[in-house]
Amino acid sequence: MSPTPDLAAFLAPPAPERLPLPAAAHPAPGVRLLRGVPYAYRAGIRPLELDLWLPDETHRRPPPVVLYLHGGGWRAGTRADMGPRLRHWSPSPFARLAQAGFAVASVDYRLSGEAIYPAQLDDATAALGWLHARADELGLDTRRTLSWGESAGAHLAALLALTTSMSGCVVWYGPTDLTTLPGQCPPGTYDASDPATREALLIGAALSDAPELARAASPVAHAHASAPPFLILHGTEDALIPPAQGAQLAATLHQLGVHTDFRSVPGADHGWAGLTDDEVERCFSASVDFAHACTTPH
Repeated sequence: MSPTPDLAAFLAPPAPERLPLPAAAHPAPGVRLLRGVPYAYRAGIRPLELDLWLPDETHRRPPPVVLYLHGGGWRAGTRADMGPRLRHWSPSPFARLAQAGFAVASVDYRLSGEAIYPAQLDDATAALGWLHARADELGLDTRRTLSWGESAGAHLAALLALTTSMSGCVVWYGPTDLTTLPGQCPPGTYDASDPATREALLIGAALSDAPELARAASPVAHAHASAPPFLILHGTEDALIPPAQGAQLAATLHQLGVHTDFRSVPGADHGWAGLTDDEVERCFSASVDFAHACTTPH
């Protein structure tokens, strides 16, 4: 028996934008962290949460926002992680972004074992909506928001920047066109008819069986002339996501007149494997500089 409408409303969880915020931790100098903030409820799964890294109150102007989406093949991953080569940084890369004057919302989203696309993009969009709803309370300038992601998270960050109003997007070695990805992989390494690939599990079907679904889940299919600036970094030796994927999105955006900075990273495999610590640092610093350029008022 279903509850009566009045009882259903009584039992429903409170709207995330009205929940009390957690107490702040202070994981690094000049940084406040609100950990595990619910931003959306989805039936049948855990509450979706974000970690919000904030500059301390000495900053006089409301900070711009980085909305960060983690990697993990849409099957795994954690919002606490910016990739394997940055995992042990101290301060963490998120704390370093806060120290550089950004608020960082590192966001959960439904994994492909929980829901198929476009659930993941819907979740990222909901997180952006939550930030807008609480911007005044948190002291954020969400009019200056940039999406950033690595691997599967880069795919979602690009989609978010192409389907909402953003100030920019940082794409680290992400898939950008699921329809061309199999043919860009070395011969014999990718079976587009396999329903168990990461991409097939994302869209709910083998790529060869559902080309329209694959296209709908591809950032290149959503590119438009009003898109924000993009920085795309992709390793030349990436054995998981072909570097041609990053180049393809960059070429598509460039043809539309969108400011796009595509940088091949020599010697880098997926996740920045194969790079020295200094080279990883340069990738991060270039991305921070790009984020500053995109979110600085002119």
